[in-house]
Amino acid sequence: MTERTFPKLDVLSIILSTLGFGGLLYGFSMAGGTGWGSTQVLISLAVGFVILIWFISRQMKLKEPMLEFKVFRYPVFSLTTALGMIVFLAMIGSAVILPLFMQDMLGFTAFESGLMLLPGAVLMGLMSPITGKLFDKFGARWLAIIGLAILVVTTFMFTNLTTETTFIYLMTVNAIRMFGIAMVMMPLTTAGLNQLPRELIPHGTAMNNTMRQVAGAVGTALLVTVMTTSMLPAQGMEGMVRGVNVSFIVAGIFAVFGLVLAFFIKSPAQQVVEPK
Repeated sequence: MTERTFPKLDVLSIILSTLGFGGLLYGFSMAGGTGWGSTQVLISLAVGFVILIWFISRQMKLKEPMLEFKVFRYPVFSLTTALGMIVFLAMIGSAVILPLFMQDMLGFTAFESGLMLLPGAVLMGLMSPITGKLFDKFGARWLAIIGLAILVVTTFMFTNLTTETTFIYLMTVNAIRMFGIAMVMMPLTTAGLNQLPRELIPHGTAMNNTMRQVAGAVGTALLVTVMTTSMLPAQGMEGMVRGVNVSFIVAGIFAVFGLVLAFFIKSPAQQVVEPK
């Protein structure tokens, strides 16, 4: 039975996390309108980064931290969390970029954009129990490698979009893409948490969820910023589509990096839990 605890709320930690993460997100968001070299963006990113360092330093010293960063002392958890952030960035980013592309450049309605995303979401939900059984049998390593390989290929299939791209193409590629993501998300989370001592599992869950949400938010802001700054309005609609293609190139680079990291996941027989 889980033991109930009554941790003390640290107000300063809440303020620091809000300003730190908020500063980074604001900087990435503003870069699309003012440019990466603008004073506003640079100050926001710098302040956010400094405050985050302060926040992390404080968490390491508190007896009851808001976020327990000691979970990153376990290499498998750190690796799977990093991979989860990359996958979440790719997933959330495409969920924003594709509807913008369909509605603003292809003339589809919001309802049609939602229908395009629906098969991928349904497929991802159906795959969850299946990937759970596959994880029990094969572990996270090969599921992550295969899933990220699918993510890499399908992400780069979105880098050649044009004004003639069809609804069926977008729906099919996105569905396959979500199939690959489904092979990665749950196994990575389980593999990482399995390496933590029992008392750190709640902290690991909180940290994993937090890092993915941060990656999704910052990643969305980054990809939208890349899209807007890469557009060439003088070239008409094709110049606008160029920005979408460039944003998916950036997402593809992140996916390639994730695929490389996936090869460092050890098989269950090789994993050794670090002693307390």
